[in-house]
Amino acid sequence: MAKCFSLTATRDWCYRISFANAGLRSTTTDLGDGTVMHCWVPKTSKQNKPNLLLIHGIGANAMWQWNEFIGPLVSRFNVYVPDLVFFGDSYTTRSDRSEAFQARCVMSMMGVYGVNRMKVVGISYGGFVAYSLAAQFPEAVERLVLCCAGVSLEEKDMEEGMFQVKSVEEAVSVLLPQTPEKIKELMKITFVKPPKNVPSCFLNDFIDVMCTEYIQERKELIETLHKDRKLSDLPKITQPTLLIWGDQDQIFPLELAHRLKRHVGENAQLVVLKNAGHAINVEKSKELHKHLKSYLIDPLPPKQENDTNSNKVD
Repeated sequence: MAKCFSLTATRDWCYRISFANAGLRSTTTDLGDGTVMHCWVPKTSKQNKPNLLLIHGIGANAMWQWNEFIGPLVSRFNVYVPDLVFFGDSYTTRSDRSEAFQARCVMSMMGVYGVNRMKVVGISYGGFVAYSLAAQFPEAVERLVLCCAGVSLEEKDMEEGMFQVKSVEEAVSVLLPQTPEKIKELMKITFVKPPKNVPSCFLNDFIDVMCTEYIQERKELIETLHKDRKLSDLPKITQPTLLIWGDQDQIFPLELAHRLKRHVGENAQLVVLKNAGHAINVEKSKELHKHLKSYLIDPLPPKQENDTNSNKVD
């Protein structure tokens, strides 16, 4: 019997309505080189508002990772939320799988919309792309926020036991889950308190809707991210940069945040969210929004936190 109802597809539809109600519209841009980029853009861009680019990580699409933040941010920014290549409705016929290529695609797309100056927030894999965007186009990126983005990782880190997984192949099997068991494993290392007793039928539905397209291409993205990576090859950036990290992140451990802060230097600040894993946009959405607001909107950088939820590391 054919499946007549999909909870995942319904939720995706609800997110589309949410984005539209927030004042964004769905657009597709052909970059003319075999690459097509999908992006949520302002229905009406206002010159008195700064531009804000939100870049998602591995998994689902941009709507699923940024929905909780769209409403408040749209009131203060012209917000752009693209699907990276091989996510959502974005794709390419080109063979380049680097985050540098992803960044160039995003920049080309933003140019189509006449945006040449922006603040950028990237989460997880999106942070790799955001960092590359800042490095390649320093005149375009005025301020940067990287959330749990292990940009400073090195290929040898996996061999030396930094990560929960022991090989890139194992990482791919978890980050691109194809069975309910793998989704449960992903949730276990992504959340401090992972959801319990989620029916397998719901997990299979999520896989069918969100995890079956561009599997080989996404695998290559992960492999390219890791292969021959050295901190000495990571370009320096000069923009003011805020790093936000969960203190119990098992995907990109906190040591990578401290390493990246040292690499960027005096322009970087680090905020550590307590009792948080990798998915801070889900587990700590209120705290994350507070720090985004403080850094992107308020005139002063984040102050030392005195509560029990987070702390800033100078």
